[in-house]
Amino acid sequence: MTMGRITFYEDRNFQGRSYECMSDCGDMSSYLSRCHSCRVESGCFMVYDRTNYMGNQYFMRRGEYADYMSMFGMRDCIRSCRMIPMHRGQFRMRIYERENFGGQMHEMMDDCDNMMDRYRMSNCMSCHVMDGHWLMYEQPNYRGRMMYMRPGEYRSFRDMGWSGMRFMSMKRIMDM
Repeated sequence: MTMGRITFYEDRNFQGRSYECMSDCGDMSSYLSRCHSCRVESGCFMVYDRTNYMGNQYFMRRGEYADYMSMFGMRDCIRSCRMIPMHRGQFRMRIYERENFGGQMHEMMDDCDNMMDRYRMSNCMSCHVMDGHWLMYEQPNYRGRMMYMRPGEYRSFRDMGWSGMRFMSMKRIMDM
């Protein structure tokens, strides 16, 4: 399994104190008081603007983010991060129109840029990720706010704190 590595810097353009991370970190405040740039050496990460993997989520793959706040339109610094394990093999997810796996159901094995066009589904309120790691997006064509989904059952997006969000596109997180 390939290990991921991300380095966070207090200031823009990789300046100031830094903190290197190779796994999940629920609260970066004990390492850095603020974070305004980062460099992903390897792997993929979800970063969050609140501690304990809460708040807005952003996907980062290998590359340099000299001023990610303006790049992503973030108002707050990164406060926590989660390494995304690379998945080899098939991807499978069931999406449901209503909470608790109710209503219309569709099984997905590949990316979907527009749920409404493909499935005639105007809403997705629960899902079951069987295989792989996925990103779900608020708007078609992989735009808007996103949510990272790892294998497991998600019975109610509303109960998870995403009450106003509707997911309209989904993408597999694949090895680059």
